Amino acid sequence: MLIIGIAGGTGCGKTTVVNQLVEELPDHEVGVISQDSYYNDLSHLTFEERIRINFDHPRAIDFELLGEHLEVLRQGRPIEQPIYSFANHNRTQETILTYPRKVMIVEGILIMTNPVIREMFDIKIYVHADSDERLIRRLKRDINERGRDIEEVLLRYQSTLKPMHDQFIEPTKEHADLIIPNNKYNTVAIDLVRTIINEKIQ
Repeated sequence: MLIIGIAGGTGCGKTTVVNQLVEELPDHEVGVISQDSYYNDLSHLTFEERIRINFDHPRAIDFELLGEHLEVLRQGRPIEQPIYSFANHNRTQETILTYPRKVMIVEGILIMTNPVIREMFDIKIYVHADSDERLIRRLKRDINERGRDIEEVLLRYQSTLKPMHDQFIEPTKEHADLIIPNNKYNTVAIDLVRTIINEKIQ
């Protein structure tokens, strides 16, 4: 099994890169795991307490469970991947049965901040986009898909997203095997990654 980690700041275009890779590979050969599925279970907290959590800090992620699941997949067994609700700021009671594939892509802003998880990646990719471009994408996504208002998104960006990006996410660039500039569609970089994948799984 080839495990690929794809990191980068919020709104950098990680999902676009993942989709471009997945589209070019046979369905039965590639699987995707999102960091968002592994936010800590906060069922013991009230909704008011949950909304005050800094979800952009590495402490917000259950890296222990993510590591266990990656190990289980490597052993050829399926996992019950959690499902996270952004509306409730908590995991749901449901899971997704995820089977091992030749290629498992793990994507998320914080996945390379954890040394144990980082060592499990055969290929480490950092997707880079300018900060203003990332803010615009984040605004569009949170307003259109997550029902947030513009004031809430901007306040969160200034108070937590940007400081956490500068402190934890941007420094993980140094661990990347490949940095993909993603202010626009990057055909060459995607083709390069696809070639590496095909060589590894032949």
